[in-house]
Amino acid sequence: MKPRFVTLCLIIAAAASSAGWAQSATEKATQVWKPVQFAIVRFNEDAPKSWNIYHGEKKGLLLVRLWKRYMLVNTSDQEVYDIDPEKVKSQGQNVEWSPSDLPDQPAETSEWKIRDVGTLRRIRFRFGKNGSVLDIELPLLPNGKPAY
Repeated sequence: MKPRFVTLCLIIAAAASSAGWAQSATEKATQVWKPVQFAIVRFNEDAPKSWNIYHGEKKGLLLVRLWKRYMLVNTSDQEVYDIDPEKVKSQGQNVEWSPSDLPDQPAETSEWKIRDVGTLRRIRFRFGKNGSVLDIELPLLPNGKPAY
């Protein structure tokens, strides 16, 4: 009788720990994105009235809010994804968004230019072949690493 009781306790403990693991995996799927301080955005050479840039844990990924539109900018792969604004949740100055909600296909972009100019990283690309131009300037530390 005792071995069955011990076996039952082990099964319940394993089920409880795996349920906790699944919950923590779900919680980790949603990331907190923090604003990039001192960034500059230009859309077709003009400053948009409403914008923000957020960074996550992974380098090279930026979540850009331009008016009511959200975009994930992957600088290392030179890709831009349109993000459903319903899936981005404001949390004070930060936002929450899960990379699992990433669309299958990136938006069409061209003319990518990424340059470091002193204490500034400039990312510039065009939507489509003849579309609008988005210009992002991010602060860098004197050693060339991102300041965010």
